[in-house]
Amino acid sequence: QMQVVESGGGLVTPGGSLTLSCTTSGDNFSWYVMGWYRQAPGKERELVANIEISSDNKNYAESVKGRFTISRDNVRSTAYLQMNNLKPDATAVYYCHASSVMDSSGYWGQGTQVTVSL
Repeated sequence: QMQVVESGGGLVTPGGSLTLSCTTSGDNFSWYVMGWYRQAPGKERELVANIEISSDNKNYAESVKGRFTISRDNVRSTAYLQMNNLKPDATAVYYCHASSVMDSSGYWGQGTQVTVSL
């Protein structure tokens, strides 16, 4: 079973940057599509970005295109979300999700809070 742990959240002023990390263990990281989601208060969880196992294909929500970058390090079994030019509407709990290409299993982390405010 895959364990997923996010880190790197915090408080940042508008226009600032943060990098989130998603560290995994317990299974072969190379078998998993990795995704970052976020959930703001009172809203549904939404996909921010995902990256396929080879890193060739990445998908982004329209609202973050050009400002956020997803990446993965298959040696370190870690996925990243670089967030630049952050806006207050980015305030949310950010979750990492690992989706296996071998079967239908999927695993969530516990989330990390990102707050964008003056």
